[in-house]
Amino acid sequence: MAQLPPAFRFRMPAEATPLGFRQTPRDVLLEVEGLRKQFPRADSAAVENVAFALGEGELMALLGPSGCGKTTTLRMIGGFEAPDAGHIRLRGRDVTRLPPEQRGIGFVFQDYALFPHLDVLANVRFGLRGMPPAEAETRARDMLALVGLGDLAGRKPHELSGGQQQRVALARTLAPAPPLVLLDEPFSNLDAAMRVETRQEVRKLLKTTGSAAILVTHDQEEALALSDRIVVMEAGKVCQIGTPDEIYRNPVSAFVASFIGRSNIVEGRASGMDVETAFGRLPLSRAANGRVSLAVRPEQIMLEPDPAGPAAIVGREYRGHDQLYWVQEGERCMLVISGPGAQIDLGTRVRLRICDCVTPLT
Repeated sequence: MAQLPPAFRFRMPAEATPLGFRQTPRDVLLEVEGLRKQFPRADSAAVENVAFALGEGELMALLGPSGCGKTTTLRMIGGFEAPDAGHIRLRGRDVTRLPPEQRGIGFVFQDYALFPHLDVLANVRFGLRGMPPAEAETRARDMLALVGLGDLAGRKPHELSGGQQQRVALARTLAPAPPLVLLDEPFSNLDAAMRVETRQEVRKLLKTTGSAAILVTHDQEEALALSDRIVVMEAGKVCQIGTPDEIYRNPVSAFVASFIGRSNIVEGRASGMDVETAFGRLPLSRAANGRVSLAVRPEQIMLEPDPAGPAAIVGREYRGHDQLYWVQEGERCMLVISGPGAQIDLGTRVRLRICDCVTPLT
Protein backbone atom coordinates (compact mmCIF):
# COMPACT_ATOMS: atom_id res chain seq x y z
CA MET A 1 0.00 0.00 0.00
CA ALA A 2 1.26 3.48 -0.84
CA GLN A 3 2.67 5.76 1.86
CA LEU A 4 0.01 8.26 2.87
CA PRO A 5 0.67 11.92 2.09
CA PRO A 6 0.84 14.18 5.20
CA ALA A 7 -2.69 15.46 4.52
CA PHE A 8 -4.05 12.01 5.31
CA ARG A 9 -2.53 11.55 8.76
CA PHE A 10 -5.23 11.42 11.34
CA ARG A 11 -6.30 10.65 14.88
CA MET A 12 -8.70 7.75 15.43
CA PRO A 13 -12.07 8.63 16.98
CA ALA A 14 -13.04 8.11 20.59
CA GLU A 15 -14.74 4.86 21.50
CA ALA A 16 -18.49 4.53 21.14
CA THR A 17 -20.65 4.09 24.23
CA PRO A 18 -24.21 2.71 24.67
CA LEU A 19 -25.48 6.30 24.75
CA GLY A 20 -23.72 7.28 21.55
CA PHE A 21 -20.39 8.80 20.62
CA ARG A 22 -18.21 9.88 23.55
CA GLN A 23 -17.76 13.48 22.49
CA THR A 24 -15.47 16.31 23.41
CA PRO A 25 -15.34 19.52 21.33
CA ARG A 26 -12.42 18.19 19.25
CA ASP A 27 -14.07 14.79 18.68
CA VAL A 28 -17.24 16.12 17.10
CA LEU A 29 -17.03 16.52 13.34
CA LEU A 30 -20.67 16.97 12.35
CA GLU A 31 -23.71 18.05 14.35
CA VAL A 32 -27.19 17.68 12.87
CA GLU A 33 -29.83 19.40 14.96
CA GLY A 34 -33.61 19.40 14.44
CA LEU A 35 -33.56 18.95 10.65
CA ARG A 36 -36.95 19.21 8.96
CA LYS A 37 -37.93 19.05 5.29
CA GLN A 38 -41.36 18.95 3.70
CA PHE A 39 -41.71 18.96 -0.06
CA PRO A 40 -44.49 20.90 -1.85
CA ARG A 41 -47.83 19.07 -2.06
CA ALA A 42 -46.62 16.37 0.37
CA ASP A 43 -49.02 15.45 3.18
CA SER A 44 -46.24 15.05 5.73
CA ALA A 45 -42.62 15.97 6.25
CA ALA A 46 -39.98 13.85 4.52
CA VAL A 47 -37.66 14.53 7.49
CA GLU A 48 -38.88 15.54 10.94
CA ASN A 49 -36.63 16.66 13.83
CA VAL A 50 -33.63 14.53 12.82
CA ALA A 51 -30.65 15.00 15.13
CA PHE A 52 -27.34 13.18 15.64
CA ALA A 53 -23.61 13.83 15.97
CA LEU A 54 -20.77 12.26 14.01
CA GLY A 55 -17.27 11.86 15.37
CA GLU A 56 -13.97 12.47 13.57
CA GLY A 57 -13.14 9.38 11.51
CA GLU A 58 -16.44 7.67 12.37
CA LEU A 59 -18.43 5.65 9.83
CA MET A 60 -22.20 6.00 10.19
CA ALA A 61 -25.07 4.42 8.28
CA LEU A 62 -28.51 5.97 7.78
CA LEU A 63 -30.66 2.87 7.52
CA GLY A 64 -34.32 2.47 6.76
CA PRO A 65 -36.90 1.46 4.15
CA SER A 66 -37.51 3.41 0.95
CA GLY A 67 -39.15 6.75 1.64
CA CYS A 68 -37.99 7.00 5.28
CA GLY A 69 -36.06 10.26 4.70
CA LYS A 70 -32.49 8.98 4.79
CA THR A 71 -31.49 10.26 1.33
CA THR A 72 -33.17 13.63 1.97
CA THR A 73 -31.18 13.90 5.20
CA LEU A 74 -27.95 13.10 3.34
CA ARG A 75 -28.73 15.67 0.66
CA MET A 76 -29.35 18.36 3.28
CA ILE A 77 -26.00 17.58 4.90
CA GLY A 78 -24.33 17.82 1.50
CA GLY A 79 -26.07 21.09 0.61
CA PHE A 80 -28.17 19.70 -2.24
CA GLU A 81 -31.45 20.33 -0.37
CA ALA A 82 -32.24 23.27 1.90
CA PRO A 83 -33.84 22.31 5.25
CA ASP A 84 -37.03 24.05 6.37
CA ALA A 85 -35.69 24.05 9.93
CA GLY A 86 -32.65 22.90 11.88
CA HIS A 87 -28.90 23.37 11.79
CA ILE A 88 -25.88 21.55 10.31
CA ARG A 89 -22.48 22.27 11.85
CA LEU A 90 -19.17 20.99 10.56
CA ARG A 91 -16.39 21.27 13.15
CA GLY A 92 -18.44 23.92 14.91
CA ARG A 93 -19.06 26.00 11.79
CA ASP A 94 -22.69 26.45 10.74
CA VAL A 95 -22.92 25.30 7.10
CA THR A 96 -26.72 25.02 6.94
CA ARG A 97 -27.11 27.68 4.23
CA LEU A 98 -23.81 27.22 2.41
CA PRO A 99 -23.75 25.76 -1.13
CA PRO A 100 -22.17 22.30 -1.55
CA GLU A 101 -18.87 23.60 -2.96
CA GLN A 102 -18.25 25.70 0.17
CA ARG A 103 -18.77 22.90 2.69
CA GLY A 104 -15.64 20.84 2.00
CA ILE A 105 -17.65 17.62 1.99
CA GLY A 106 -17.00 14.74 -0.44
CA PHE A 107 -19.90 12.99 -2.16
CA VAL A 108 -19.88 9.57 -3.86
CA PHE A 109 -22.89 9.26 -6.13
CA GLN A 110 -24.85 6.09 -6.76
CA ASP A 111 -23.73 5.96 -10.42
CA TYR A 112 -20.13 7.06 -9.54
CA ALA A 113 -20.39 10.07 -11.96
CA LEU A 114 -17.04 9.35 -13.64
CA PHE A 115 -16.17 11.28 -16.79
CA PRO A 116 -16.23 8.72 -19.64
CA HIS A 117 -13.86 10.74 -21.89
CA LEU A 118 -11.15 10.99 -19.20
CA ASP A 119 -8.82 8.21 -18.12
CA VAL A 120 -8.71 7.01 -14.53
CA LEU A 121 -5.85 9.32 -13.51
CA ALA A 122 -7.54 12.39 -14.99
CA ASN A 123 -10.78 11.51 -13.22
CA VAL A 124 -9.02 11.46 -9.86
CA ARG A 125 -7.00 14.58 -10.67
CA PHE A 126 -10.21 16.45 -11.54
CA GLY A 127 -11.00 16.86 -7.84
CA LEU A 128 -7.66 18.66 -7.32
CA ARG A 129 -8.11 21.53 -9.76
CA GLY A 130 -6.99 24.17 -7.22
CA MET A 131 -3.65 22.41 -6.64
CA PRO A 132 -0.42 23.00 -8.63
CA PRO A 133 -0.32 20.51 -11.56
CA ALA A 134 2.74 18.57 -10.41
CA GLU A 135 1.38 18.23 -6.86
CA ALA A 136 -2.05 17.21 -8.18
CA GLU A 137 -0.44 14.54 -10.37
CA THR A 138 1.45 13.10 -7.40
CA ARG A 139 -1.59 13.17 -5.13
CA ALA A 140 -3.79 11.49 -7.76
CA ARG A 141 -1.24 8.71 -8.32
CA ASP A 142 -0.89 8.23 -4.56
CA MET A 143 -4.65 7.83 -4.24
CA LEU A 144 -4.83 5.33 -7.10
CA ALA A 145 -2.05 3.31 -5.47
CA LEU A 146 -3.92 3.48 -2.18
CA VAL A 147 -7.05 1.94 -3.76
CA GLY A 148 -4.98 -0.67 -5.62
CA LEU A 149 -5.49 0.78 -9.11
CA GLY A 150 -2.10 2.37 -9.76
CA ASP A 151 -1.49 0.17 -12.81
CA LEU A 152 -4.84 1.13 -14.37
CA ALA A 153 -4.26 4.90 -14.44
CA GLY A 154 -4.45 5.08 -18.24
CA ARG A 155 -7.72 3.17 -18.66
CA LYS A 156 -11.11 4.71 -19.36
CA PRO A 157 -14.01 4.06 -16.95
CA HIS A 158 -15.80 1.71 -19.38
CA GLU A 159 -12.73 -0.55 -19.31
CA LEU A 160 -13.11 -1.16 -15.56
CA SER A 161 -15.34 -3.46 -13.55
CA GLY A 162 -18.10 -2.01 -11.37
CA GLY A 163 -15.99 -2.47 -8.24
CA GLN A 164 -13.01 -0.74 -9.85
CA GLN A 165 -15.17 2.19 -10.97
CA GLN A 166 -16.45 2.52 -7.41
CA ARG A 167 -12.87 2.69 -6.10
CA VAL A 168 -11.94 5.34 -8.68
CA ALA A 169 -14.94 7.44 -7.60
CA LEU A 170 -13.90 7.08 -3.97
CA ALA A 171 -10.27 7.93 -4.77
CA ARG A 172 -11.41 11.11 -6.57
CA THR A 173 -13.59 12.06 -3.60
CA LEU A 174 -10.84 11.40 -1.03
CA ALA A 175 -8.02 13.08 -3.00
CA PRO A 176 -8.71 16.58 -1.56
CA ALA A 177 -8.74 15.02 1.96
CA PRO A 178 -12.31 15.99 2.92
CA PRO A 179 -13.14 15.50 6.61
CA LEU A 180 -16.50 13.95 5.66
CA VAL A 181 -17.64 11.75 2.76
CA LEU A 182 -21.31 11.12 1.94
CA LEU A 183 -22.18 7.86 0.16
CA ASP A 184 -25.65 7.39 -1.33
CA GLU A 185 -26.27 3.64 -1.81
CA PRO A 186 -22.81 3.30 -3.45
CA PHE A 187 -22.92 -0.50 -3.81
CA SER A 188 -26.38 -0.89 -5.34
CA ASN A 189 -24.99 -1.36 -8.87
CA LEU A 190 -22.74 -4.26 -7.86
CA ASP A 191 -23.59 -7.95 -7.72
CA ALA A 192 -23.83 -9.66 -4.33
CA ALA A 193 -20.29 -11.07 -4.24
CA MET A 194 -18.73 -7.81 -5.45
CA ARG A 195 -20.74 -5.83 -2.86
CA VAL A 196 -19.24 -7.80 0.02
CA GLU A 197 -15.68 -7.42 -1.27
CA THR A 198 -16.01 -3.74 -2.21
CA ARG A 199 -17.63 -2.54 1.00
CA GLN A 200 -14.78 -4.02 3.05
CA GLU A 201 -12.26 -2.29 0.77
CA VAL A 202 -14.17 0.98 1.21
CA ARG A 203 -14.24 0.64 5.02
CA LYS A 204 -10.51 -0.08 5.11
CA LEU A 205 -9.78 2.88 2.83
CA LEU A 206 -11.86 5.31 4.87
CA LYS A 207 -10.24 4.15 8.10
CA THR A 208 -6.80 4.48 6.49
CA THR A 209 -7.35 8.04 5.27
CA GLY A 210 -9.24 9.11 8.40
CA SER A 211 -12.23 10.60 6.61
CA ALA A 212 -15.54 10.19 8.40
CA ALA A 213 -18.41 8.93 6.27
CA ILE A 214 -22.20 8.73 6.25
CA LEU A 215 -23.64 5.89 4.20
CA VAL A 216 -27.27 5.77 3.09
CA THR A 217 -28.58 2.25 2.64
CA HIS A 218 -31.70 0.10 2.99
CA ASP A 219 -29.51 -3.02 3.23
CA GLN A 220 -29.25 -4.05 6.89
CA GLU A 221 -26.30 -6.39 6.25
CA GLU A 222 -24.40 -3.56 4.59
CA ALA A 223 -25.07 -1.21 7.51
CA LEU A 224 -24.01 -3.79 10.09
CA ALA A 225 -20.81 -4.66 8.22
CA LEU A 226 -19.60 -1.18 7.27
CA SER A 227 -20.57 1.25 10.01
CA ASP A 228 -19.37 2.11 13.51
CA ARG A 229 -22.87 3.38 14.38
CA ILE A 230 -26.28 3.13 12.75
CA VAL A 231 -29.12 5.64 12.64
CA VAL A 232 -32.37 3.74 12.02
CA MET A 233 -35.08 5.86 10.41
CA GLU A 234 -38.78 5.37 9.78
CA ALA A 235 -41.29 7.84 8.28
CA GLY A 236 -38.82 10.72 8.42
CA LYS A 237 -37.86 10.25 12.07
CA VAL A 238 -34.96 8.69 13.96
CA CYS A 239 -36.02 5.49 15.75
CA GLN A 240 -32.71 4.47 17.33
CA ILE A 241 -29.00 5.30 17.22
CA GLY A 242 -26.34 2.88 18.34
CA THR A 243 -23.50 0.56 17.39
CA PRO A 244 -24.42 -2.40 15.15
CA ASP A 245 -24.27 -4.72 18.16
CA GLU A 246 -26.48 -2.44 20.29
CA ILE A 247 -29.06 -2.05 17.53
CA TYR A 248 -29.17 -5.78 16.84
CA ARG A 249 -29.17 -7.02 20.43
CA ASN A 250 -31.24 -4.26 22.04
CA PRO A 251 -33.76 -2.86 19.56
CA VAL A 252 -36.09 -0.29 21.14
CA SER A 253 -39.17 -1.06 19.02
CA ALA A 254 -40.83 -3.78 17.02
CA PHE A 255 -39.98 -1.88 13.83
CA VAL A 256 -36.25 -1.81 14.61
CA ALA A 257 -36.29 -5.44 15.74
CA SER A 258 -37.96 -6.54 12.50
CA PHE A 259 -35.97 -4.30 10.17
CA ILE A 260 -32.53 -5.15 11.58
CA GLY A 261 -32.45 -8.87 11.00
CA ARG A 262 -35.41 -11.13 11.70
CA SER A 263 -37.25 -11.21 15.00
CA ASN A 264 -40.08 -13.10 16.62
CA ILE A 265 -42.36 -10.86 18.68
CA VAL A 266 -43.49 -12.61 21.86
CA GLU A 267 -45.81 -11.30 24.59
CA GLY A 268 -45.04 -11.58 28.29
CA ARG A 269 -45.45 -10.03 31.74
CA ALA A 270 -42.27 -8.46 33.08
CA SER A 271 -41.12 -7.91 36.63
CA GLY A 272 -37.76 -6.18 36.86
CA MET A 273 -35.16 -8.20 34.99
CA ASP A 274 -37.39 -11.24 34.36
CA VAL A 275 -40.43 -11.92 32.21
CA GLU A 276 -43.02 -14.70 32.27
CA THR A 277 -43.85 -16.03 28.78
CA ALA A 278 -45.39 -19.06 27.10
CA PHE A 279 -41.82 -20.38 26.94
CA GLY A 280 -41.29 -20.06 30.67
CA ARG A 281 -39.56 -17.43 32.78
CA LEU A 282 -36.82 -15.64 30.85
CA PRO A 283 -34.16 -13.03 31.70
CA LEU A 284 -34.50 -9.55 30.21
CA SER A 285 -31.74 -7.46 28.62
CA ARG A 286 -33.12 -4.39 30.45
CA ALA A 287 -35.61 -3.90 33.26
CA ALA A 288 -39.35 -3.63 32.52
CA ASN A 289 -42.65 -4.08 34.34
CA GLY A 290 -46.14 -5.13 33.28
CA ARG A 291 -47.28 -6.38 29.89
CA VAL A 292 -44.48 -6.21 27.33
CA SER A 293 -43.69 -7.27 23.78
CA LEU A 294 -40.37 -9.02 23.41
CA ALA A 295 -37.92 -9.36 20.52
CA VAL A 296 -36.60 -12.92 20.20
CA ARG A 297 -34.03 -13.50 17.46
CA PRO A 298 -34.32 -16.79 15.50
CA GLU A 299 -30.85 -17.86 16.64
CA GLN A 300 -31.89 -17.48 20.30
CA ILE A 301 -34.31 -20.42 19.99
CA MET A 302 -33.37 -24.09 20.24
CA LEU A 303 -35.42 -26.88 18.68
CA GLU A 304 -35.82 -30.12 20.62
CA PRO A 305 -37.53 -32.93 18.67
CA ASP A 306 -40.24 -34.49 20.85
CA PRO A 307 -43.17 -36.64 19.61
CA ALA A 308 -45.33 -34.98 22.29
CA GLY A 309 -44.03 -31.48 21.55
CA PRO A 310 -46.56 -28.63 21.17
CA ALA A 311 -45.09 -27.33 17.89
CA ALA A 312 -44.31 -28.71 14.43
CA ILE A 313 -41.86 -27.92 11.64
CA VAL A 314 -43.93 -26.47 8.76
CA GLY A 315 -41.16 -24.96 6.61
CA ARG A 316 -37.43 -25.29 6.09
CA GLU A 317 -34.77 -23.42 4.14
CA TYR A 318 -31.27 -24.83 3.80
CA ARG A 319 -28.67 -22.03 3.60
CA GLY A 320 -25.35 -23.87 3.84
CA HIS A 321 -23.93 -22.26 6.98
CA ASP A 322 -27.26 -22.69 8.80
CA GLN A 323 -30.89 -23.71 8.37
CA LEU A 324 -34.01 -21.61 8.78
CA TYR A 325 -37.15 -23.28 10.12
CA TRP A 326 -40.74 -22.12 10.32
CA VAL A 327 -42.28 -23.65 13.44
CA GLN A 328 -46.04 -23.59 14.05
CA GLU A 329 -47.39 -23.66 17.60
CA GLY A 330 -51.12 -23.06 17.73
CA GLU A 331 -51.80 -19.80 15.90
CA ARG A 332 -48.23 -18.60 16.30
CA CYS A 333 -45.49 -19.19 13.72
CA MET A 334 -41.88 -18.77 14.89
CA LEU A 335 -38.67 -18.43 12.88
CA VAL A 336 -35.76 -20.50 14.19
CA ILE A 337 -32.17 -20.59 12.90
CA SER A 338 -30.23 -23.76 13.56
CA GLY A 339 -26.65 -24.74 12.76
CA PRO A 340 -25.57 -26.77 9.71
CA GLY A 341 -26.11 -30.13 11.44
CA ALA A 342 -28.69 -32.78 10.57
CA GLN A 343 -31.92 -31.40 9.16
CA ILE A 344 -35.18 -31.83 11.01
CA ASP A 345 -37.87 -33.21 8.72
CA LEU A 346 -41.03 -31.30 7.90
CA GLY A 347 -43.89 -32.30 10.18
CA THR A 348 -41.59 -33.24 13.08
CA ARG A 349 -43.05 -32.36 16.49
CA VAL A 350 -40.70 -30.19 18.56
CA ARG A 351 -40.38 -28.13 21.71
CA LEU A 352 -39.02 -24.59 21.60
CA ARG A 353 -36.55 -23.37 24.17
CA ILE A 354 -35.29 -19.79 24.34
CA CYS A 355 -31.67 -19.88 25.46
CA ASP A 356 -30.74 -16.22 25.94
CA CYS A 357 -32.03 -13.01 27.49
CA VAL A 358 -34.76 -11.25 25.52
CA THR A 359 -35.36 -7.55 24.81
CA PRO A 360 -38.50 -5.64 25.86
CA LEU A 361 -39.83 -3.28 23.20
CA THR A 362 -41.45 0.12 23.51
